[in-house]
Amino acid sequence: MTKIISELEIVKNDPWLKPYEEAIEGRHNHALAKEKELIEGQDSLSDFASGYLYFGMHKDKKNWIFREWAPNATEIYLIGDFCNWEKNEKYKLKRVKHYSGIWELKIPISWLRHGNLYKLIVCWNGGEGERIPAWATRVIQDQQTKIFCAQVWEPETPYTFRKRVFRPNTDPLLIYECHIGMSQQDEKVGTYNEFRENVLPRIIADGYNCIQIMAIQEHPYYGSFGYHVSSFFAPSSRFGTPDELKQLIDEAHKNNISVIMDIVHSHAVKNEVEGLANFAGDPNQYFYPGDRREHPAWDSLCFDYGKNEVLHFLLSNCKYWMDVFHFDGFRFDGVTSMLYYSHGLGQNFSTYADYYNGMEDDNAICYLTLANKLIHEINSKAITIAEEVSGMPGLAAPFKNGGYGFDYRMAMNIPDYWIKTIKEKIDEDWKPSNLFYELTNRRADEKTISYAESHDQALVGDKTIIFRLVDSDMYWHFQKGDENYRVNRGIALHKMIRMLTATTINGGYLNFMGNEFGHPEWIDFPREGNGWSHKYARRQWDLMDNKNLCYHYLGDFDSSLMHLVSGIAEFEDSKIKEVCINDDDQVLAFTRKNFTFIFNFNPVKSFVDYGFLVTAGEYEVVLNTDSKDFGGNGLADDSVNHFTNFDPLYKREQKEWLKLYLPARSAVVLKKCRVKNV
Repeated sequence: MTKIISELEIVKNDPWLKPYEEAIEGRHNHALAKEKELIEGQDSLSDFASGYLYFGMHKDKKNWIFREWAPNATEIYLIGDFCNWEKNEKYKLKRVKHYSGIWELKIPISWLRHGNLYKLIVCWNGGEGERIPAWATRVIQDQQTKIFCAQVWEPETPYTFRKRVFRPNTDPLLIYECHIGMSQQDEKVGTYNEFRENVLPRIIADGYNCIQIMAIQEHPYYGSFGYHVSSFFAPSSRFGTPDELKQLIDEAHKNNISVIMDIVHSHAVKNEVEGLANFAGDPNQYFYPGDRREHPAWDSLCFDYGKNEVLHFLLSNCKYWMDVFHFDGFRFDGVTSMLYYSHGLGQNFSTYADYYNGMEDDNAICYLTLANKLIHEINSKAITIAEEVSGMPGLAAPFKNGGYGFDYRMAMNIPDYWIKTIKEKIDEDWKPSNLFYELTNRRADEKTISYAESHDQALVGDKTIIFRLVDSDMYWHFQKGDENYRVNRGIALHKMIRMLTATTINGGYLNFMGNEFGHPEWIDFPREGNGWSHKYARRQWDLMDNKNLCYHYLGDFDSSLMHLVSGIAEFEDSKIKEVCINDDDQVLAFTRKNFTFIFNFNPVKSFVDYGFLVTAGEYEVVLNTDSKDFGGNGLADDSVNHFTNFDPLYKREQKEWLKLYLPARSAVVLKKCRVKNV
């Protein structure tokens, strides 16, 4: 194959990758070769990834046509409420002679109707079993028997999108991570409609421009948070109908909110009846054989990314959600697990050699690269994010430059760092130099999604930032006027942590639903151990809405912060210029465009006339964590503009001293509103 390494920018951008350029080139060429193989005889990768239009249940003017891929099957029957759930020769599938392993059934249109329930009986040498079709687009659970079935979904008046063309706003990308089921106040499973009516307006008002929805793909166990998927093409019926999900997405688009999906292609649930585990008596139809079949930590199964049929299934799944539901992209879950034979377990990834030592799954790398190519072929403005902790170089670099094509990678070091700092360091030992380094340490050619905490930090066994800072005093001293030292400290640091995280982004920012206002307690889904209670699988919005409690301080601040960041054009691409890092005083200051961000992490010392060398001019306060509106002390008069003071030593640089009063544990954002003549 033609040598193309000279064109791969990731090696030029990072000379430390030079020793591994052959491996980088090999992965690049592997993806090119596989793409060529897959689209042979077709026009594009998108044409190849259209399996959902062929497989599964479809209707034309005269017939229902059902198809399934099951190479190990000897017989397949469609069963359902239309045939008393029994085998019937009229509903027996036939092999498609021209395609290996494909079965087909064509029946008159009068034999099925919208709402019918169905499954397959799949027979193989030595056995048979009931199965939910792999390409089923609607799967529901009987509330009495708890049995899952596929459902014919062909309403007479299907939902029609009002907003047919939508282009995501990524300037910058401000993500509100959410879970439909636990988004409601009541102790129950929430719905798509309730989310659209009650929660989406909050997100719009708060200034976020993207929602990332978890647990969309159908999963048998609600408590898996949607990560043990059984039916990859079926939106979870717990939350409502496919049309109601479409209406939610349409309403978000109407309000200029992008909608991305937390897609799970890193593994699948082990269930045989509901899932793909042993679909036709072949445990390896979709999954790796031998020791690689089962994930050692997740009690799930690992896809065989080396099979073209599996690539077809997964790539078609990506296109399906974009084409049918108008999702704007995906956050790919568990990418680290996909990249390495070890799933990243027990590895430190301390040197570049750890990424190119032959222990990487080149099939999975190829799949992720092709998935990104496909998604952006369908929609050039689509959003793809990798949840990846190992730091694999090039993951979020363009394919043409030698990368894998993700638009962003999750900055998973940041929440870990915040937790470690809160747990292990007293306030006096918080060093701005360390904070600044951790929040800005990233590859120059890859964009990241920064976040202080996501859903991971809210689960049972972990703690949110507000809970680590305030703990049980949230229950007793979050009433206005009854705050104690721990509450005041927690409110102050919660705002500063989020401000520093959001203002140092180089791509986007993420917040998990409710964390913006310091939602108390953890997330615990209904399970046997808690009596199947929904008490902790919901969001208590009334806490935020109660102006007699301190929660609204945090929520109001978060909204102001999001509006500030989103209102600065090309903020995420602007340079971060250090102005001051003083570890002794615990003061940090930096500029981006015409904004200056100043933090005083000192827990006891306030500073009068603290000087910063900045561009000469007049500065106005646009956000202050110490404002009384946000639960602060209001020690500074933010209505007063600040003028720089001339210093002849810095005349040639057009720099002057900006002197400010910095209350302890506070941060302020200043906007240069006028350049001073010097």
